[in-house]
Amino acid sequence: MTSRVPPSRVTYPEVGATRHRPLPAGYGHLRVRSRIGAGQEAFEAAGRAVLDWRMHRAVGVTIRARGPAAEGRTVVVGLGAGPLRLRAPCEVVWTVADGARTGFAYGTLPGHPECGEESFVVSLERDGSVWLTVTAFSRPAARLTRAVAPLVPLFQRAYARRCGRVLRRLAAAGGRDS
Repeated sequence: MTSRVPPSRVTYPEVGATRHRPLPAGYGHLRVRSRIGAGQEAFEAAGRAVLDWRMHRAVGVTIRARGPAAEGRTVVVGLGAGPLRLRAPCEVVWTVADGARTGFAYGTLPGHPECGEESFVVSLERDGSVWLTVTAFSRPAARLTRAVAPLVPLFQRAYARRCGRVLRRLAAAGGRDS
């Protein structure tokens, strides 16, 4: 099942673009694909860890959400520590759970330091391999992110790769590890 709720508050017009190619012009683009494991069990464990925010929390960000990723759900991601913690409000703009793919995308809301969308999709390939694909398009939306704009893609790529490493561990543990 694939669905999308028309969000009313996101800060960009290209809602759902992480699901399709090409990504919209005028943004920085990111696509990082990480092998997670193999087989149905790894796929299901990885999909659960993505949808219930365990992957994000295990990566080291804070997540404030009422329940798992679902269309229209607001989530506030906390990046950094202490007084340097950035608050990044988002809204889940689409989800997928079709037997071969499980995941979601969230889009930025007012107050997010960036403007754009990011998706986290676990796929079960025909050869039985399981992959996480993180796809994003974004541009600075706050003074801080404009000031460090050349560094943002490096941090985003490092974060996406860390998501893959963490999800590999979670899937290997059958989704029990947090």
